[in-house]
Amino acid sequence: MQLPLTPLRCLRRAAWEYGRKIGVVCGDLRFTYQQLAERVDRLTAVLRTGGISPGDRVACLSFNCHRLLESYFGVPQAGAIVLPLNVRLAPQEQLYILNHSGARAVLFAPEFLPLVEQLRQSARGVQWWIPLEPCEAGAWAEPRCYDELLAAAEPAPADFTSVDENSIAELFYTSGSTGQPKGVMLSHRTLYLHTLYAMISVGVTDSEVELHTIPLFHANGWGRPQAVTFAGARHVMCKRFDPPWVLETIQRERVTRFSMVPTMATALVNFPGLEQFDRSSVRETFVGGAASSPDLVRAVEEKIGGRCYVGYGLTETSPVLSGAKIKSTLEGLGDEQRLERQASTGFAMTGVEMRVADEEGRDLPRDGEAIGEILARSDVVMEGYWNEPEATAKVMLDGWFRTGDMAVWDQDGYFLVVDRKKDIIISGGENISSIEIEKVLAGHAAVYESAVVGIPDQKWGEVPKAFVTLKPDQAATETELKDYVRGRLAGFKVPKFIEFLEELPKGSTGKILKRALRDPYWVGMEKRVHG
Repeated sequence: MQLPLTPLRCLRRAAWEYGRKIGVVCGDLRFTYQQLAERVDRLTAVLRTGGISPGDRVACLSFNCHRLLESYFGVPQAGAIVLPLNVRLAPQEQLYILNHSGARAVLFAPEFLPLVEQLRQSARGVQWWIPLEPCEAGAWAEPRCYDELLAAAEPAPADFTSVDENSIAELFYTSGSTGQPKGVMLSHRTLYLHTLYAMISVGVTDSEVELHTIPLFHANGWGRPQAVTFAGARHVMCKRFDPPWVLETIQRERVTRFSMVPTMATALVNFPGLEQFDRSSVRETFVGGAASSPDLVRAVEEKIGGRCYVGYGLTETSPVLSGAKIKSTLEGLGDEQRLERQASTGFAMTGVEMRVADEEGRDLPRDGEAIGEILARSDVVMEGYWNEPEATAKVMLDGWFRTGDMAVWDQDGYFLVVDRKKDIIISGGENISSIEIEKVLAGHAAVYESAVVGIPDQKWGEVPKAFVTLKPDQAATETELKDYVRGRLAGFKVPKFIEFLEELPKGSTGKILKRALRDPYWVGMEKRVHG
């Protein structure tokens, strides 16, 4: 017997096996898995009776909440494609995405009403604007809010056996750091297999309480919407990452695991009131989205609790490709070696093949030194970019996906990303990893965060410049930090300049935006990109 591979099966199983269990916590609201499934079935009915046809794109403009989670299942169950929008994008970017995707409907939270007022004038294909909660919208919006629509609908459970597993279920737009955002197409089959692979590799069980600190609109919510549901674990929604709220919620809900980007982890471990909260329930934390350091991994384990592992992936890969858990063949490592491993890019998760190759796709030695691009091959790789076949072809090489991340790999199968391809600094013919310098700076007692970029230099072509923020009540000078780096790295890797900032520019998940720091120096010049 063959059944279609679809994430809709995740919710069906949760409702069947864990129907009476509280599956979702969102503020003061709590829903059992049976209630969640019924709400999803009602959403499916609302969309179908509202004229949404198979293949239509339904966008969602919302912070993390139970309604956004419901859309992950209800929209695909109606045969449509769910399009979670990054709420922190500029209006022009949001408008581009709505028009490029041809979205037919938009579900929006009330706090985005001013933005929606702007978008609706030029969003050509959107015919239905649905407020998630009551708000003072004009006649152009659906007069009933989301919950009122659901209450009036008859649940319409879908027969997932009729789903075309190769049809597109989700559409996520990349950040657009190089040109306009591109729509990443993820099929039912891709999402289902990513769920299974992630559950096997991470080890999600029904005893977990997952705090959604990562926005669901970012890179498929790191696969957690489907995996937590399939396991029958509990979702706890986090609207915005705020250290005291996160710690209070960990204590109240007995959270067992959650994920962070490094800037979130840095903020949490440095929060002054940390010790006031009970963190004993935390078994595991995951850090991804940007390179981390052994010092940060150690701090998370010591101050939050449990084990902390780095993970790696991209929107184009659903997103997880690898994780830095310790293989049984490496048990017995000393503490420093263990932290080095857990702070690495890790090894390929179940169902994924990864390698480090040169520009022609030839494997580089597994010596931990030769730098090349990570190529990946798996069922979790996207179906392509929406309406952009040429862009899709550019990132594929003989059936392998080109990640754009430069890394080394070793005999134990562990990878270590040294930089994004565009972020490698070429100074006097030498390759310099900005991440390597950032990891060293992270070890200085006064440094809170740092970002290193290449800036033009007449003699060397380009040289590293570091932007640093300091911890409260801590001080450091440019000379002191340069000497600190010089004592740990080769002289040519020492930043030529160090600038102290109050805050580093960050994107939607708290990831540091290096392009905002680097680009002003390259105006009118061509930033060289090397493999």
